[in-house]
Amino acid sequence: MPDMKFSVTAKCENPTKLVVNTSKFKIIIDEPPNLGGTDDGPNPVEYVLAALGGCLNVVGHLVAKEMGMELKGLEMTIEGEMDPSKFMGKPTKERTGYKEIRVNLKPVTSADKATIDKWIKAVEDRCPVSDNLRNPTPIKISVLK
Repeated sequence: MPDMKFSVTAKCENPTKLVVNTSKFKIIIDEPPNLGGTDDGPNPVEYVLAALGGCLNVVGHLVAKEMGMELKGLEMTIEGEMDPSKFMGKPTKERTGYKEIRVNLKPVTSADKATIDKWIKAVEDRCPVSDNLRNPTPIKISVLK
């Protein structure tokens, strides 16, 4: 299959608020007041967790359908911790991002444990967002004048 290309454009409205335009949607990214923001939208690291959840949902239903596994619904909690020191400009040896992301899935299904184990392995293997979080992806940032 040929590669699919996705892109967004964005413009800041203030130092913490970014308005992102996708193919059809406008997304507001902001920070909470304790981080200097106006709380007009989720912050960037919350969007990372939300993107992972959205991808697991789509892939989870796709894989269940392919397997003939009934999946009536899917609930999840996704969380992670990070040390804000480097983000705030303080010296630290800690990395800036999440130390670990934990996902708890609760599929609404009558499938047995063996089927669910096979399903989740395929979901983990096929989710593009978890792949991007699990593996280094080159990021090339350039400055235009």
